[in-house]
Amino acid sequence: MDDARDTHRSTPVEDASREPSAGEREPADPEARAAEVDDLRKQLNEKQDRLLRALAEVDNVKRRTQRERDEYVRYANESLVRELLPAIDNFDRALEAARATGEAAQVVEGVALIQRELLKVLERVGVTRYSALGERFDPKRHEATGRVMSGTHPPDTVVAEMAPGYLLNGRVLRAAQVLVAASDDDPGR
Repeated sequence: MDDARDTHRSTPVEDASREPSAGEREPADPEARAAEVDDLRKQLNEKQDRLLRALAEVDNVKRRTQRERDEYVRYANESLVRELLPAIDNFDRALEAARATGEAAQVVEGVALIQRELLKVLERVGVTRYSALGERFDPKRHEATGRVMSGTHPPDTVVAEMAPGYLLNGRVLRAAQVLVAASDDDPGR
């Protein structure tokens, strides 16, 4: 049965030299052949042109997106800064009034007003201030600047606050800087 099959396979050289069948034959007319080649060249050129245009468009989109992202980052805090400017103006007015009158009470009142104004601006952008006094020391929310002996507070309790802590949308922005109570028998003392 194997003898009946043709085991001879043609090579690429033989395929190129063999005569094309009737369905594979190219047009005999040289003009028709040239027209077909020209048509194929036009199609190829059009496809290459479309490919280059598509690649250029992708590149333009990448550049435009990067430029927009850079601009967004550059001006992301614009509204916050705009809201802080009146507080800066109030500092200028308070300093000018202090120089003109020399009265400390008015300066203190002016600075307290500015502080309240700044805290309101910060609250509008999600910043809240918190106090740690009396709380148990939490290294996630408190930064211990020192330990003090205390007979009135349990060990590891915040007894003094050097600077308040701030949260930004519930996440610690700056830990409260605190002094922590220590007992006489505390080995860390």
